[in-house]
Amino acid sequence: MTLIDTHCHLDHSVFDLDRAAILRRSAASGVCAIVVPGVTAAHWSQVLALCAAPPPNGLALYPALGVHPLSCAAYQDADLQELAAAGRRQPLVAIGEIGLDFYGGDAAVAQQRLFEMQLEIAQELDLPVLLHVRRAHDAVLLTLRRFPHLTGIVHAFNGSWQQAQQYLARGFKLGFGGMLTFTRATKLRRLAAELPLEALVLETDAPDMSGAAHRGERNSPEYLPEVLATLAQLRDCAAAELAAITTANARAVLRLP
Repeated sequence: MTLIDTHCHLDHSVFDLDRAAILRRSAASGVCAIVVPGVTAAHWSQVLALCAAPPPNGLALYPALGVHPLSCAAYQDADLQELAAAGRRQPLVAIGEIGLDFYGGDAAVAQQRLFEMQLEIAQELDLPVLLHVRRAHDAVLLTLRRFPHLTGIVHAFNGSWQQAQQYLARGFKLGFGGMLTFTRATKLRRLAAELPLEALVLETDAPDMSGAAHRGERNSPEYLPEVLATLAQLRDCAAAELAAITTANARAVLRLP
């Protein structure tokens, strides 16, 4: 089986001491590629350097760059100029992690402006997007109407069935990760069980959002097979079949080789 982790913050400092070992274990567990999204302009060079270095066991690392909505207070317009320039200089697989996060109820106007400017860059560069959406699916879907040709992945999807259908109609895939392994996540597990297979991609969001077997611990891309196993159980389907489908879905939406 080969798996793609479509969202993993492998550049995070918590991996500095054992990153190479994690990559070796991830490759041994079947992970063949990891998408590493940037979240602030200060981290972009680290993401690019990490993805340019040859990883152990031939596991491919793919960079995505963006400004996270919760970082909107710190960004400057020059950062977005650099984002567009970076996308022209070297291959990115996506613009992200970008989106809207209304959990705290603050900075909605600033987040919206930042989100739209980054969608414009993605449109200009003809790149998919990695969306962070929390308590803001309706606002994100409304915004995407202005960008009908953009596709990508809704990271850590937690919306409704109706919202899922709207994303799918626009060509987006929906990311499922460690939260799926918690039995209390009944709504999320029902969605994962009932959505069309072509809608699904896998992720860890490491070092965050650890699964049930690693609650309170640092998350890792080597745990991606545990998400796959849960999905296979929920869908009463062979894990190998789901691995092939979710990997193909990720390759298609992110245009990976």
